[in-house]
Amino acid sequence: MRILGRVGVLMLLLAGTVQGGETGIAARVNGTEISNFRLERYFSEYLQAQGRSVGGIRNPDTYKRLKREALDQMIAKELLWQEAQRRGISVSDAEIDKQLAMLKQGLGGEEAFARELNNAGFDTQSFTDYLRHELVASRMLEALSEVEPAAESEVQTVYDANRQHLQKPEQVWARHLLLKASDPADPEADEASRQELLALREQIEAGADFSEVAEQHSQDSTAAEGGDLGYFSRGTMVPAFENAAFALKPGEVSQPVRTVFGWHLIKLESYLPPSPLPKEQGMQLVRDFLHDQRRKEAREAALKQLTATGKIEVVSGL
Repeated sequence: MRILGRVGVLMLLLAGTVQGGETGIAARVNGTEISNFRLERYFSEYLQAQGRSVGGIRNPDTYKRLKREALDQMIAKELLWQEAQRRGISVSDAEIDKQLAMLKQGLGGEEAFARELNNAGFDTQSFTDYLRHELVASRMLEALSEVEPAAESEVQTVYDANRQHLQKPEQVWARHLLLKASDPADPEADEASRQELLALREQIEAGADFSEVAEQHSQDSTAAEGGDLGYFSRGTMVPAFENAAFALKPGEVSQPVRTVFGWHLIKLESYLPPSPLPKEQGMQLVRDFLHDQRRKEAREAALKQLTATGKIEVVSGL
């Protein structure tokens, strides 16, 4: 449920539904082809990382815009991969093996991993190649994003100008119970999951302990901890889940909430309002902000330069 790192996004790719039916080339990057099949596979990942699905996009213009954004990301990754090859940047087999082990563990073991590979149109070698490509491109981007830290005089100036706005954001401590998403093409199964969750909610409202019910029935990795998600602020969870959690009062249990992950019940344990930050924490927040801003500017400039000097042909009509 938390913001996904690289491994989390790759797991979404494996769990995603590949939209078939398109053939041909979507783009060429310095002569290297990006197929429509690869684009469709990545588009599924791109949407799921945002908590969206292909079936949930009703506006054709929105669909086309999002798909072009996904293609632009693929083009950027290919440019980064090619630049890494020129610079001799690579990742070791040991690092690849470590990432594969994490994916296998997250998906439930070797057999589940093999099934997901097959469903996503990969074999072991092609996915290993894909993973290497992703890690190398990420490492190249990190190298292009290296910047010097901001001077303390600049940090102090920005802190003084924004001191009244530097607050610890509001946070909630919540638990949840998840019934994983069923086949989106099977609305009856989806409704059955929602009804099951309503029945569990009735048990909780009648006095059953939420954490015990979550431990017994939740299909999330937090089940063993009674669904405990700890404290989190806005921008951490997918929007539907986050909005429901922040709308609750301490002790309340939500109605079933649908996200890309499935159906959830959410219990709010505690709410912490915004609070002023001590000066050193505020100063560190400014340091981090300035550093992130400079890294973002460096990334954008580097990608702009790679794009300007590369030969890019978009042939998919996007």
